[in-house]
Amino acid sequence: MTQHAAEAAEAALAAYAPYSKFRVGALVVAEDGRTWSGCNVENAAYGSTICAEANALGSAMASGHRGPIEVFVACIDATHVRDATPCGNCRQLFSELGVTHITITIDGTDSRRFTLDDLLPHRFELPDDPRPS
Repeated sequence: MTQHAAEAAEAALAAYAPYSKFRVGALVVAEDGRTWSGCNVENAAYGSTICAEANALGSAMASGHRGPIEVFVACIDATHVRDATPCGNCRQLFSELGVTHITITIDGTDSRRFTLDDLLPHRFELPDDPRPS
């Protein structure tokens, strides 16, 4: 497991997941090496749940980061990568915020790297896109 994947797995340990029992951690990595982590925070009103990826991306944006980033996701309670790919909302956030690659690791034993096109082909984009590149 890479250092970044290990940091994402460490973030997953802080997850608040009393309903799903599915802990997820994420690490956003900027081109200059800065990192921001996040974990999933569930809520009885499911729509209020915050995904680990969105949590980490929000931290990066709140610190003023703009530009290409890579995301490492650790699903420490999943058994296979196919069971742990990011939700549609997070995939659209990846598109909006300049994510170039996503690496998903399952309990340190199974890992797969995706491009954004792998996870969100034919994604929604505006004609005069103001997003970071």
